[in-house]
Amino acid sequence: MKVFKFGGASVKDAEAVRNVARILKDYKEQKVLMIVSAMGKTTNALERVLNAYYYNNNEEKEALKELVDFHVNICIALFGKSNESTEEIKKDLEDIPRLIEEHRSKSYDFIYDQVVSLGEWASTKIVADFLDANDLPTHWIDAMECVKTDNVYRESTVNWQKTEKDLPQKILPLFETKNFVMTQGFTGASDEGFVTTLGREGSDYSAAIFSYCLNAESMTVWKDVPGILNADPRKFKNVSKLEKISYKEATEMTYYGANVIHPKTIKPLQNKNIPLHVKSFVKPEDAGTIISNLFEENYPPIVMIEPNQVLLKISTKDFSFVAEHHLSDLFACFAQHRIKVNMMRNTAISFTVCITTHRPERLLAMLDDIKNAFDVESTEDLELITIRYFNEEVLNKLKLGKIVLLEERLKNTVQMVVKNIAIPERI
Repeated sequence: MKVFKFGGASVKDAEAVRNVARILKDYKEQKVLMIVSAMGKTTNALERVLNAYYYNNNEEKEALKELVDFHVNICIALFGKSNESTEEIKKDLEDIPRLIEEHRSKSYDFIYDQVVSLGEWASTKIVADFLDANDLPTHWIDAMECVKTDNVYRESTVNWQKTEKDLPQKILPLFETKNFVMTQGFTGASDEGFVTTLGREGSDYSAAIFSYCLNAESMTVWKDVPGILNADPRKFKNVSKLEKISYKEATEMTYYGANVIHPKTIKPLQNKNIPLHVKSFVKPEDAGTIISNLFEENYPPIVMIEPNQVLLKISTKDFSFVAEHHLSDLFACFAQHRIKVNMMRNTAISFTVCITTHRPERLLAMLDDIKNAFDVESTEDLELITIRYFNEEVLNKLKLGKIVLLEERLKNTVQMVVKNIAIPERI
């Protein structure tokens, strides 16, 4: 059995869905489990709708109509008219305001998961219906029946013991009657039976969970790029494709911010030696990149850039040095507010950390917790640049036009926190 993951770009409109069907026709005689993301930028649209109704922002409520029309129009383009699934999708999306009001007493993160997960639910309904109607018989199943998690909403942790037991029991019988099975990425279910999500862009991780539990022969992520590249082609010219990389190198790349695959994806595959293919849905016949249990290769310089960084310089309010017990308290606070430290440096009188600010409310809450014990200086609007297998020529080019606020070198890796980015055209 193979596991395929189709991201939002691969199902962004009716023609993209038809392209998925064309790809799958080459696998009609094989058993394939498909993990599908929300269509296009639907997750962003659902976030806007949620915030509009949660915060009673009347100006943004038109976003709900746009969201419903987007899905209905794709259905009409694919089927020529509305069908049963279309009406069901329309009803559930239009029901979002009531869903928010029903759960308003609960946390924002809880409501977020109930609302935003509708994107994956809608996309899989549409794509499964289209495949079924085009001689590609497909079972649809709700991922909530398969992936069990804790109840930390928006960033839930998989309950592997329950998932390993439930998932095969739900999925394997479906392959007895059809070769294709489809479910949602990004989502699972808490013990209480509510939808949970695995974190933004978590569909890759979902595919790895299914691959692991089903002992898949391989997993393939279908992207709009030819494979894994050594830098972001939107920011650099003359990038090169990595034909094959090891699990270890893929883990390092995702940890340092490479956006091709979700950071949690690799480990479940590595544990069972399941190869991961990253292929282009534009040119599905091309080989792409394979991630597997390979010996280390000679890699070119690999560049990762993470925006939205803030540098915090933390010092004690009294005359003491920053000692171990201070660091212990600070890291406990980071963990409590689920803030990832990307880079750090300790001196006698201060502790400097670089963190990502895509969830500013967490940072503000953390700073409020430590304000009585520590003074904090912050520098915002920064970027974190990581270069694996760097050389001095590449490093110097990446420093052009930048103020380097913090730099750290390891054997194969350089990290820099920089301000006033001026990206060079080539590396």
